[in-house]
Amino acid sequence: MSQSTENLNYDLRPKLSLNSSRLTRRTYGFDEISLVPGSYTLDIELCDTTFNIDKLNFKIPILASAMDSVVNVKTAAILSKLGALPVLNLQGLQARYENPDNVLDQIAKCDDSRFIELFQKLYAEPVQDKLIIKRIQELKEVNSIVAVSVTPNFAEKYLDLLIENKIDVLVVQSTVTGIIHKSVLGSSSLNVAKLCKKAPFPVVVGNCVTYKTACDLMEAGVSAILVGIGPGAACTSRSVLGIGVPMATAIADCAQAKIDYLAKTGRYVSVIADGGMISAGDICKAIACGADATMIGSPLAKAKEAPGRGYHWGMATPSPILPRGTRVKVGSISKLEEILFGPATIDDGSQNLIGALQTSMATLGASNLAEMQNIEIVIAPSILKEGKLYQSAQSLGMGRT
Repeated sequence: MSQSTENLNYDLRPKLSLNSSRLTRRTYGFDEISLVPGSYTLDIELCDTTFNIDKLNFKIPILASAMDSVVNVKTAAILSKLGALPVLNLQGLQARYENPDNVLDQIAKCDDSRFIELFQKLYAEPVQDKLIIKRIQELKEVNSIVAVSVTPNFAEKYLDLLIENKIDVLVVQSTVTGIIHKSVLGSSSLNVAKLCKKAPFPVVVGNCVTYKTACDLMEAGVSAILVGIGPGAACTSRSVLGIGVPMATAIADCAQAKIDYLAKTGRYVSVIADGGMISAGDICKAIACGADATMIGSPLAKAKEAPGRGYHWGMATPSPILPRGTRVKVGSISKLEEILFGPATIDDGSQNLIGALQTSMATLGASNLAEMQNIEIVIAPSILKEGKLYQSAQSLGMGRT
C-alpha cells in the first residue's frame, strides 16, 4: 500500500463500474485486511513506538480525541506523563462551564430517550474566552502538553489568543476540512496556508480521506493531517450524511500523499488515523496502512479517570440542527495506564494497547513505526471469523460483538 506513485495518476487507479457510465473503486476497512509476518522476528524491547509532529517527540503513537468524554485537565496530565498527546476541545464543555463536572454528571444520569435534547441545551451555553485561557493555564500547571482543538470557523478567531497563551499544538478539526473554508457570507473564514504561516506552533488539520486533499493540506503547510470521516464509535455521520471512506483505504491513500510530498519537498508531514479503532489490532493495522499515529476516543473513554463517567459521545452529537453522533455506554474498565500499558485483564484487545502494538511489531519484524508501515498487507474479509466458532457462539474473546 506504500507503492510509489511517481508515474501513477490517481485518476487511473483500477476502477469498477457502478453502472454503464459511472466508475467507482473498491475500498477496505480494518476488518477486511490482515498483516503478514515475514522471515524474522525480534524482541519487543527493540520495538520503538515513538513518533513526531514537527520537532515534538512522543513516546507512543496515541492522540486522545478532543472529546468531552475523553480529555479534561486531569486526563491530559496523565496521558502526557504516559507519553501520549491529549487534545482538549476548546469548544466543548471545558470552555463553556466554570465547573463542567456538574454538567458531566447530568449527561451520565440522563436516560436514552432525551440525551440529544439535553446535549443541545447544555452545549448552547457560549464558549468563554476566559475559560479557554483558564484551561490552558491549568494544563501548564499540571505539566501537560498544551494541545487544543477548534473547528475551522473558530481557528482564526482564536489564533491570536492561543499564540498569546503559548500553546504547544493546534488541531483544526471538523467532519471534513479542506484548505479553504468559506463562511455563510461567501468569504473565506479559514485559509489553512495563512494560518500555518502565522502560527508559531505545529498545526494539525483534519479530517480528510483522499490523496488529493491530503496533498493540498501538506502543500498548505500543515504539520500533520487527521484521516477518517465517520468511523468513530459515537459518530453517525455516515448514516446521516452518507459520506466516508473505509479506514484502511483512506489511510493508505493519505499515506501515499505523505510519501510523494516528502520526495518532492523533503518535508515530513505526519499522518494520524482518526476514528474506527476500538482494539489494539485496529491500531496495528492503521499504522501498517501508513499512519504515523492514531487518534482514539472510545478506548480511552473506558478509563476510570475519563470525564465521561462510562459514556462516550462525538463532537457533532450536540448539534442544534442536525446531530451526527450518539451517546454510547462504554463502561469504566480500568485506569488509563492499564489501557495503554497493561497489565490486561480482558481478552478483547481493549487493554495494554502499546504492549499489543509492540508485540505485533516484534512478530512482524518491525523495529520502528516506519518499518511497520512497509510490512505486507493482504485482503482478508474472513480474518476475524475464521476458526472462531466457539468464541462467537459463547460471546468470548473475538466473538464479542
